[in-house]
Amino acid sequence: MLWMGLTMLTGSPLGSLAILAVVLFAADRFTLQVLPSPVRALKKWQRAGDLAGTILTNTHDRRARAELADIRLGQKRYQEAVDLLRPNLDAGDDDVDTLYLLGVAYLGAGEAPKGELLLDEAARLDADYRQGAIDLERGRFRLLHGDLKGAREALERFLQVRQGSVEGRVLLSRVLAKEGLAAEAKAMRDTAWREYTVAPRFQRRRDRWWAYRARPSRPLAYAAVALVMMGVGAYATRYLPTQALPGGYQRYQDGSYDEPYAADDLGGDDAE
Repeated sequence: MLWMGLTMLTGSPLGSLAILAVVLFAADRFTLQVLPSPVRALKKWQRAGDLAGTILTNTHDRRARAELADIRLGQKRYQEAVDLLRPNLDAGDDDVDTLYLLGVAYLGAGEAPKGELLLDEAARLDADYRQGAIDLERGRFRLLHGDLKGAREALERFLQVRQGSVEGRVLLSRVLAKEGLAAEAKAMRDTAWREYTVAPRFQRRRDRWWAYRARPSRPLAYAAVALVMMGVGAYATRYLPTQALPGGYQRYQDGSYDEPYAADDLGGDDAE
């Protein structure tokens, strides 16, 4: 509706669509911040390209392989991450970072036994790695693979370390819901939302997407308000004054245009 109103004002459907996209993205940046940042995505894409070029030049650059594998995990390209990290492990990189990244990559690629084994080894080296990140990933993928008991155990251990995690509580609520514990799942989602509301601003920005999953009625309400405002804007554009036509053309449209030489021409003909 707003697009139609902008089209009426600008006369260009494509231009109106571009303006609408910019306005909506700017509004999201200053309010909900649900949409991903294109600048951050572009920088990550450029960095991934640089690392891929480095690896092509020097296939034994294990640091570049590990960094690119971390980016691929964020993109959910798990098998690529496995292919990148496996040579590092074979070359003797058995530090906790490599074991953790490769373990998560195997879990995402569908090879759960290998992933669990590597995460066990990483936990043996550093049980508190990244404030419980090992148990968070265990819980996430066990839930995905249907191991509800294992997922619940891992997520409960994770929340003992990071009690304010909105993501961990939302994942645990999903486990409880699948176990048929609807009341406990709802209570866990409510707790996740409360943790989000009292968190510092920078943490709320990071957890906003998970908070909206805990209480999906909030983004739906925001979307409804936005649609109403768009509808009001489109309705209002119908009553905006149109651009005035030039004086002479307007008189012609109204049928009141007088030809300045019509009478003289007729008079001249009669005189002859």
